[in-house]
Amino acid sequence: MPSVNLPSTGRRVLVSGASRGLGRALARAFAANGDRVAVHYGSREADARATLDSLTGGGHVLVGGDIGDPRGAAAVAERAAEGLGGVDVLVNNAAVNVAHPPATTPYEEWSRQWQSHVAVNLLAVANLSHLAARRMIEQGTGGRIVNVGSRGAFKGEPDHPAYGATKAAVHALGQSLAVALAPHGIAVASVAPGFIETERVAERLTDAVRAQSPFGRVAAPEEVAEAVLWLASPGAQWASGTVLDLNGASYLRT
Repeated sequence: MPSVNLPSTGRRVLVSGASRGLGRALARAFAANGDRVAVHYGSREADARATLDSLTGGGHVLVGGDIGDPRGAAAVAERAAEGLGGVDVLVNNAAVNVAHPPATTPYEEWSRQWQSHVAVNLLAVANLSHLAARRMIEQGTGGRIVNVGSRGAFKGEPDHPAYGATKAAVHALGQSLAVALAPHGIAVASVAPGFIETERVAERLTDAVRAQSPFGRVAAPEEVAEAVLWLASPGAQWASGTVLDLNGASYLRT
Protein backbone atom coordinates (compact mmCIF):
# COMPACT_ATOMS: atom_id res chain seq x y z
CA MET A 1 0.00 0.00 0.00
CA PRO A 2 1.39 3.43 -0.87
CA SER A 3 2.29 5.91 1.84
CA VAL A 4 -0.51 8.43 2.18
CA ASN A 5 -0.95 11.54 4.28
CA LEU A 6 -4.57 12.66 4.26
CA PRO A 7 -4.74 15.98 6.11
CA SER A 8 -7.17 16.46 9.00
CA THR A 9 -8.29 19.88 7.76
CA GLY A 10 -7.86 21.97 4.64
CA ARG A 11 -9.07 19.12 2.47
CA ARG A 12 -10.80 19.53 -0.87
CA VAL A 13 -14.35 18.18 -0.63
CA LEU A 14 -17.00 17.67 -3.31
CA VAL A 15 -20.55 17.32 -1.95
CA SER A 16 -23.16 16.39 -4.54
CA GLY A 17 -26.69 17.69 -4.09
CA ALA A 18 -25.62 20.40 -1.64
CA SER A 19 -28.21 23.06 -2.42
CA ARG A 20 -30.35 22.47 0.69
CA GLY A 21 -31.36 19.93 3.35
CA LEU A 22 -28.77 17.32 4.23
CA GLY A 23 -26.45 18.49 1.45
CA ARG A 24 -26.33 21.98 2.95
CA ALA A 25 -25.63 20.55 6.40
CA LEU A 26 -22.83 18.41 4.95
CA ALA A 27 -21.22 21.38 3.22
CA ARG A 28 -21.41 23.43 6.41
CA ALA A 29 -19.92 20.64 8.52
CA PHE A 30 -16.88 20.26 6.26
CA ALA A 31 -16.41 24.04 5.98
CA ALA A 32 -16.57 24.38 9.77
CA ASN A 33 -13.91 21.67 9.95
CA GLY A 34 -11.57 23.89 7.94
CA ASP A 35 -12.08 22.16 4.60
CA ARG A 36 -12.81 23.76 1.24
CA VAL A 37 -16.05 22.62 -0.36
CA ALA A 38 -17.36 22.33 -3.90
CA VAL A 39 -21.12 22.85 -3.54
CA HIS A 40 -22.84 20.89 -6.30
CA TYR A 41 -26.38 21.52 -7.50
CA GLY A 42 -28.53 20.09 -10.26
CA SER A 43 -31.21 22.73 -10.80
CA ARG A 44 -31.52 24.76 -7.57
CA GLU A 45 -28.81 27.33 -8.25
CA ALA A 46 -30.27 29.98 -5.94
CA ASP A 47 -30.45 27.52 -3.05
CA ALA A 48 -26.91 26.35 -3.77
CA ARG A 49 -25.65 29.93 -3.72
CA ALA A 50 -27.34 30.37 -0.35
CA THR A 51 -25.47 27.29 0.85
CA LEU A 52 -22.20 28.65 -0.51
CA ASP A 53 -22.76 32.03 1.16
CA SER A 54 -23.44 30.33 4.50
CA LEU A 55 -20.10 28.47 4.63
CA THR A 56 -17.40 29.53 7.03
CA GLY A 57 -13.86 29.97 5.75
CA GLY A 58 -12.87 30.62 2.15
CA GLY A 59 -11.97 28.92 -1.09
CA HIS A 60 -15.35 27.27 -1.61
CA VAL A 61 -16.78 26.91 -5.11
CA LEU A 62 -20.17 26.40 -6.75
CA VAL A 63 -20.51 23.63 -9.33
CA GLY A 64 -23.70 23.01 -11.31
CA GLY A 65 -24.46 20.09 -13.58
CA ASP A 66 -26.62 17.08 -14.32
CA ILE A 67 -24.75 14.19 -12.72
CA GLY A 68 -27.41 11.77 -13.95
CA ASP A 69 -25.75 12.11 -17.36
CA PRO A 70 -22.24 10.57 -17.58
CA ARG A 71 -20.87 13.61 -19.40
CA GLY A 72 -22.47 15.89 -16.85
CA ALA A 73 -20.89 13.92 -14.00
CA ALA A 74 -17.47 14.18 -15.67
CA ALA A 75 -17.89 17.94 -16.09
CA VAL A 76 -18.91 18.38 -12.44
CA ALA A 77 -15.93 16.36 -11.21
CA GLU A 78 -13.56 18.32 -13.45
CA ARG A 79 -14.89 21.74 -12.44
CA ALA A 80 -14.79 20.82 -8.75
CA ALA A 81 -11.18 19.66 -9.00
CA GLU A 82 -10.20 22.76 -10.95
CA GLY A 83 -11.90 25.06 -8.46
CA LEU A 84 -10.41 23.37 -5.41
CA GLY A 85 -7.08 22.33 -6.88
CA GLY A 86 -7.88 18.63 -6.48
CA VAL A 87 -10.25 16.37 -4.57
CA ASP A 88 -9.56 14.60 -1.27
CA VAL A 89 -13.11 13.74 -0.21
CA LEU A 90 -16.25 12.91 -2.20
CA VAL A 91 -19.65 12.81 -0.53
CA ASN A 92 -22.31 11.26 -2.78
CA ASN A 93 -25.46 12.86 -1.43
CA ALA A 94 -27.59 13.81 -4.46
CA ALA A 95 -30.65 11.62 -4.92
CA VAL A 96 -34.08 11.37 -6.53
CA ASN A 97 -36.99 10.19 -4.39
CA VAL A 98 -40.40 10.41 -6.10
CA ALA A 99 -43.33 8.21 -5.11
CA HIS A 100 -44.33 5.47 -7.59
CA PRO A 101 -46.35 2.78 -5.79
CA PRO A 102 -46.46 -0.29 -8.03
CA ALA A 103 -50.19 -0.98 -7.68
CA THR A 104 -51.32 2.44 -8.89
CA THR A 105 -48.52 3.91 -11.04
CA PRO A 106 -49.05 3.68 -14.83
CA TYR A 107 -46.35 1.70 -16.59
CA GLU A 108 -44.93 4.68 -18.50
CA GLU A 109 -44.49 6.65 -15.28
CA TRP A 110 -43.16 3.56 -13.48
CA SER A 111 -40.51 3.07 -16.15
CA ARG A 112 -39.58 6.75 -16.17
CA GLN A 113 -39.15 6.84 -12.42
CA TRP A 114 -36.92 3.79 -12.42
CA GLN A 115 -34.71 5.28 -15.11
CA SER A 116 -34.47 8.57 -13.23
CA HIS A 117 -33.70 6.94 -9.89
CA VAL A 118 -31.06 4.63 -11.34
CA ALA A 119 -29.40 7.47 -13.26
CA VAL A 120 -29.02 9.78 -10.25
CA ASN A 121 -29.06 7.50 -7.21
CA LEU A 122 -26.77 4.78 -8.55
CA LEU A 123 -24.99 5.56 -11.82
CA ALA A 124 -24.06 9.09 -10.75
CA VAL A 125 -22.60 7.67 -7.55
CA ALA A 126 -20.61 5.11 -9.53
CA ASN A 127 -19.38 7.68 -12.04
CA LEU A 128 -18.43 10.37 -9.53
CA SER A 129 -16.72 7.76 -7.36
CA HIS A 130 -14.68 6.52 -10.33
CA LEU A 131 -13.70 10.04 -11.34
CA ALA A 132 -12.79 11.09 -7.80
CA ALA A 133 -10.89 7.87 -7.07
CA ARG A 134 -8.78 8.16 -10.21
CA ARG A 135 -7.87 11.72 -9.26
CA MET A 136 -7.05 10.70 -5.68
CA ILE A 137 -4.79 7.95 -7.02
CA GLU A 138 -3.01 10.44 -9.28
CA GLN A 139 -2.57 12.82 -6.34
CA GLY A 140 -0.99 10.01 -4.33
CA THR A 141 -2.40 11.15 -0.99
CA GLY A 142 -5.29 8.74 -0.52
CA GLY A 143 -8.79 9.99 0.11
CA ARG A 144 -12.29 9.31 1.32
CA ILE A 145 -15.60 8.54 -0.39
CA VAL A 146 -18.77 8.57 1.70
CA ASN A 147 -22.11 7.57 0.19
CA VAL A 148 -25.48 8.61 1.58
CA GLY A 149 -27.62 5.49 1.44
CA SER A 150 -30.85 4.87 3.31
CA ARG A 151 -32.64 2.84 5.95
CA GLY A 152 -35.07 2.05 3.13
CA ALA A 153 -32.48 -0.23 1.56
CA PHE A 154 -33.13 -2.65 4.44
CA LYS A 155 -36.64 -1.79 5.65
CA GLY A 156 -38.26 -1.58 2.23
CA GLU A 157 -39.90 1.35 0.44
CA PRO A 158 -43.36 0.21 -0.76
CA ASP A 159 -44.28 3.58 -2.29
CA HIS A 160 -40.71 4.37 -3.42
CA PRO A 161 -39.32 0.99 -4.54
CA ALA A 162 -36.74 2.40 -6.97
CA TYR A 163 -35.37 4.56 -4.18
CA GLY A 164 -34.98 1.59 -1.84
CA ALA A 165 -33.45 -0.57 -4.56
CA THR A 166 -30.94 2.03 -5.72
CA LYS A 167 -29.88 2.81 -2.16
CA ALA A 168 -29.28 -0.90 -1.53
CA ALA A 169 -27.14 -0.92 -4.66
CA VAL A 170 -25.22 2.10 -3.39
CA HIS A 171 -24.40 0.24 -0.18
CA ALA A 172 -23.13 -2.73 -2.18
CA LEU A 173 -21.17 -0.47 -4.53
CA GLY A 174 -19.50 1.22 -1.59
CA GLN A 175 -18.36 -2.08 -0.15
CA SER A 176 -16.95 -3.20 -3.50
CA LEU A 177 -15.08 0.08 -3.87
CA ALA A 178 -13.79 -0.18 -0.30
CA VAL A 179 -12.01 -3.41 -1.20
CA ALA A 180 -10.82 -2.22 -4.61
CA LEU A 181 -9.47 1.16 -3.49
CA ALA A 182 -7.88 0.29 -0.14
CA PRO A 183 -4.47 -0.42 -1.74
CA HIS A 184 -4.47 3.22 -2.84
CA GLY A 185 -5.20 4.58 0.62
CA ILE A 186 -8.81 5.41 -0.24
CA ALA A 187 -11.46 4.47 2.31
CA VAL A 188 -15.10 4.13 1.24
CA ALA A 189 -18.09 3.98 3.58
CA SER A 190 -21.83 4.62 3.55
CA VAL A 191 -24.43 5.95 5.95
CA ALA A 192 -28.00 4.65 6.04
CA PRO A 193 -30.20 7.34 7.57
CA GLY A 194 -33.86 7.06 8.39
CA PHE A 195 -36.08 10.11 8.00
CA ILE A 196 -34.31 13.47 8.27
CA GLU A 197 -35.93 16.83 9.05
CA THR A 198 -35.58 18.41 5.60
CA GLU A 199 -37.75 20.38 3.21
CA ARG A 200 -37.96 17.49 0.75
CA VAL A 201 -39.84 15.16 3.09
CA ALA A 202 -41.57 17.71 5.32
CA GLU A 203 -45.04 16.56 4.27
CA ARG A 204 -44.21 12.95 5.19
CA LEU A 205 -43.02 13.70 8.74
CA THR A 206 -46.18 12.72 10.58
CA ASP A 207 -46.50 11.85 14.26
CA ALA A 208 -46.54 8.18 13.22
CA VAL A 209 -43.23 8.58 11.39
CA ARG A 210 -41.65 10.32 14.38
CA ALA A 211 -42.94 7.57 16.65
CA GLN A 212 -40.96 4.97 14.66
CA SER A 213 -37.96 5.96 16.77
CA PRO A 214 -38.08 5.47 20.56
CA PHE A 215 -36.67 8.99 20.75
CA GLY A 216 -39.96 10.21 19.27
CA ARG A 217 -38.38 12.26 16.51
CA VAL A 218 -36.46 12.09 13.24
CA ALA A 219 -32.86 13.08 12.65
CA ALA A 220 -31.61 16.61 12.31
CA PRO A 221 -29.49 17.05 9.17
CA GLU A 222 -26.55 18.07 11.34
CA GLU A 223 -26.57 14.71 13.13
CA VAL A 224 -26.11 12.84 9.87
CA ALA A 225 -23.51 15.36 8.71
CA GLU A 226 -21.45 14.75 11.85
CA ALA A 227 -21.35 11.03 11.12
CA VAL A 228 -20.31 11.64 7.52
CA LEU A 229 -17.62 14.05 8.69
CA TRP A 230 -16.19 11.36 10.93
CA LEU A 231 -16.27 8.68 8.23
CA ALA A 232 -14.36 11.09 5.99
CA SER A 233 -11.75 11.81 8.65
CA PRO A 234 -8.17 10.50 8.66
CA GLY A 235 -8.91 8.49 11.80
CA ALA A 236 -11.80 6.55 10.23
CA GLN A 237 -9.83 4.53 7.68
CA TRP A 238 -10.61 1.29 9.53
CA ALA A 239 -14.32 1.96 9.04
CA SER A 240 -13.90 1.47 5.29
CA GLY A 241 -16.63 -0.83 3.99
CA THR A 242 -19.01 0.19 6.75
CA VAL A 243 -22.72 0.85 6.23
CA LEU A 244 -23.54 2.96 9.28
CA ASP A 245 -27.16 2.95 10.46
CA LEU A 246 -28.37 6.40 11.50
CA ASN A 247 -32.04 5.90 12.27
CA GLY A 248 -32.50 6.49 16.02
CA ALA A 249 -33.23 2.80 16.64
CA SER A 250 -36.28 3.03 14.37
CA TYR A 251 -35.12 -0.06 12.47
CA LEU A 252 -32.65 -2.59 13.82
CA ARG A 253 -30.89 -4.93 11.42
CA THR A 254 -30.04 -8.48 12.45
